[in-house]
This record gives sequence, C-alpha cells and structure tokens, in this order.
Amino acid sequence: MHTARTNQLDVKQVSLASGIIASAKHRQRSTVFAETHYLLKDISFETVQGDRIAIVGASGSGKTSLLRLLNRLSEPTSGVILFNQKALTQIPTLTLRQQIVLVLQESKLLGMTVQQALEYPLVLRQLPKQAIRERVQKWSDRLHIPSEWLSRTELQLSVGQRQLVAITRALVTEPSVLLLDEPMSALDVGRSELLLNVLRDTTQVNGMTVLMVNHQLELAEQGCNRVLYLEQGRLLQDIPATQMDWQALRQALVQAEAQEAEEWS
Repeated sequence: MHTARTNQLDVKQVSLASGIIASAKHRQRSTVFAETHYLLKDISFETVQGDRIAIVGASGSGKTSLLRLLNRLSEPTSGVILFNQKALTQIPTLTLRQQIVLVLQESKLLGMTVQQALEYPLVLRQLPKQAIRERVQKWSDRLHIPSEWLSRTELQLSVGQRQLVAITRALVTEPSVLLLDEPMSALDVGRSELLLNVLRDTTQVNGMTVLMVNHQLELAEQGCNRVLYLEQGRLLQDIPATQMDWQALRQALVQAEAQEAEEWS
C-alpha cells in the first residue's frame, strides 16, 4: 500500500483582483490511496492599482505557486482569477503575459546578449526600432545597467547581474502588473535599494502594481505598502505594511523554518 500525492491549486476568487479556496479529499483505489494536497487553500484578495505587495511566508508556504497562478504558468483546479474584472481564462495567454509579467528567481537570457534580451520583448510587440532603443535606454539608465554589460551574454554575468537584467527586461515592457520572485536575493544592498526606489516611483507615477515574494523582510518593510502572509498554503494576514508586526513575523518565520527542518530530519 502506498500514498500518491497530487498537488492542487484551488482558486475561489483573486481579483488583480484574485483568490484561492479548497477542501482536502481522499479517494481510495483498491490498495492505493490518493491524497489530495493543496498548495494553496482559502485565499482571497484584491489588488489596487499602484500596490506594492510583499508576499511573505516560510519555505513551502505557497508564495511562488501564487505568482505562477497569476500569469497562468500554473492553473487552479477550481475558482477564478480576475484581471480588470475579466477571468484570466478568457484572456489570450500572450495578451495576458504582456500585461502581467512574471520574473522568476533564476530567469535566463536565452543565449542572447544583454542588449538583445532587453530589446526582445519589444521586438515581439513590433515596436518601431527607435521606440525600442529609447525604451531600453530609459530603463537601463534607471536601473544603472552599465553600457559594458550590453554586449555580454549571461555566462559573462554574475548571478546578481543576471537577476538585475531580467528585472530590467520585464520593466522595459511597462506591464500593468509585475510579479517578482525573490527579486533581490542576489543583489547587493545598493542595487536592492535602487530597485525598491524604482518600483516605488513606477507604482506611484505609472500605476503599475507589483507583487513580490521576498524573504528579506527588511526590504519588504522598506519597499512595500501591503503584506500578504502565507502559512502552509493559507493566507493568514493581508494588511498594510505599516500595521505589520515585523518582529513577530520574523520570529514566526524562524520557528516555521526550524520546525520544517526538524520534520525533514
């Protein structure tokens, strides 16, 4: 007898506005039991244009799974995710991903030079060459991408440099919603603060909405106006950053990580 585990992503309603709900079930197949394991459960929230949202929680709490749902890299098993009051499933995937852009923690440049990688999403949108050059120059300047990087490939960049280029490539597209998975994990303090300032300016001036998974709580506290706290796939808190008890949150995450380590050992 053995147990087969299937991961489920159940959405109630997420409105970008978005949300997620589920109930555990067990089905018996002769001597094999299939256990339904929910990566996300009982989550429902809405975003406001210009939000900068930190998604926090211990490892395995569902943070990255939530980001993947929001631009359809993963699909929920039930429920609905809305973007501008329209279900994501009703929006062509290419159109959706031009408006809701996800930057994974280890994004690739696909063998391109930095210059080509920054231009590529705009080439796909068939923007005029001059407009592409101006857009790339604008965001390269804002994120302090040195000109000597532009001819390099990802093999000639450090992990932090690749991370910054990937984020710049996303910002070049000027999306409505930007999803970032640990965007500052490989950046030094100076570049992290620069990125936070750029994101703050962009959300305030252009109305872009940012949701970022972040283990670096001091940066989340500094750069976000709202916090979603996940624990074991459930949304425990959705509050303004100014109302979050950051010290208590740090202690809770340390305890959760210690408990997980003990369970694995």
